[in-house]
Amino acid sequence: MPARPPRLKLRREFKLVAARGQRAARPGLVLQVLKGTDGPLRVGFTATKKIGNAVIRNRTKRRLREAARLLLGQDAPPGFDLVVIGREATAKRDFATLLGDLRGALRQGGVLPAKEQPPTPPLVDAPA
Repeated sequence: MPARPPRLKLRREFKLVAARGQRAARPGLVLQVLKGTDGPLRVGFTATKKIGNAVIRNRTKRRLREAARLLLGQDAPPGFDLVVIGREATAKRDFATLLGDLRGALRQGGVLPAKEQPPTPPLVDAPA
């Protein structure tokens, strides 16, 4: 079972990632990535009051924490601080789709390696 990645907990850490990091938006979440930090990968989770009451916000963060644990548990690359922001769709989204959203955002942010493209066949000039 993958372990939980270390967490961002202080407001100033969240604000630093927001100010200096890159953003990757998906229908189920927004990911902010700050590269080049010393130490292990750390993750912070947030959900605004705009998405609903406390029950919905907590459910959203629980789902995001589990998705991050599954994708980043033991093989997390060091040197990144991440902030995962829940959206209205996060609480209702199918979990497999939510995992896909997070995986795509992590690839866009450079945390996970890009999906390898199948090799293209060489172009052959047709005789004229």
